[in-house]
Amino acid sequence: MSEAVSTTTHLRLTRRGRVVFTTLAALPLVAVALVVALNGGMAVAEGASVAPAAPVGFDYVTISPGQSLWQLAEALAPTSDPRDVIAEIVSLNQLPTDSVQPGQRLALPAGL
Repeated sequence: MSEAVSTTTHLRLTRRGRVVFTTLAALPLVAVALVVALNGGMAVAEGASVAPAAPVGFDYVTISPGQSLWQLAEALAPTSDPRDVIAEIVSLNQLPTDSVQPGQRLALPAGL
């Protein structure tokens, strides 16, 4: 009878193999850390309790015939640059241009 010869092989990792193995093992950890880092700020902002803002009241003005935003800005804030005041009024009222029509009602920015 012949005996069965059992051979055992030893797995040997080379330096390159260890680097590849370590990289593959670290990828999921890096991915999780990246997701936590990117979403961590939003989680804090969502979890923070913020008191509701008090309602803001606006003053309104109705445009007279022949009145322009420039004249309105000079009358409302004589010490400010009229261009800045006009830009605030246009932005607040979401006007497509700085042209106004008689009878048009506009909200005024706070502090004017």
